[in-house]
Amino acid sequence: MVQYTIAQAPEVILTVSGRDSAKAREKAMDQLIELMDEGKLPITLSEGFSPDRFIEVKEPELKEVSEDKLIEAVQVLSSLVTLKEKVDRSRTEALNVREKIDILFQDRPISEEEIATLKDGFKVLKTFAQASQRYQAAKAQAEEARAVLDIALKSPESE
Repeated sequence: MVQYTIAQAPEVILTVSGRDSAKAREKAMDQLIELMDEGKLPITLSEGFSPDRFIEVKEPELKEVSEDKLIEAVQVLSSLVTLKEKVDRSRTEALNVREKIDILFQDRPISEEEIATLKDGFKVLKTFAQASQRYQAAKAQAEEARAVLDIALKSPESE
């Protein structure tokens, strides 16, 4: 089956058997003339019309996912899990460091031990910030990977 429409009335779909060919376009032309004769065509073709001006309507095909794309999608999702785990783990540590930062704003002297703890804590904050940024960037890529996986799981081959 092949479907055609015309630029002047894209809502009009003419369906004929077979593939796109001169013969199929002639059959569609016959249908178009029939619609015009019955007054069912929402426009007039005052300039005339020829079969070669038909626009073939193609149905969106279910995308097939190649094995490479599927493997890549799984790897992207696996990386997202690792990044999420690192962000979650480092978030708790970063919150603990955040509580200790208040020491800097107090009017009392800071011990060497507190300074060393803060300096180590800043490394934790940096690790958390970097992991969080990488995780946020990876989420967008993982959305595409999830869509690829969804297509693969819906394909007839997997049923």
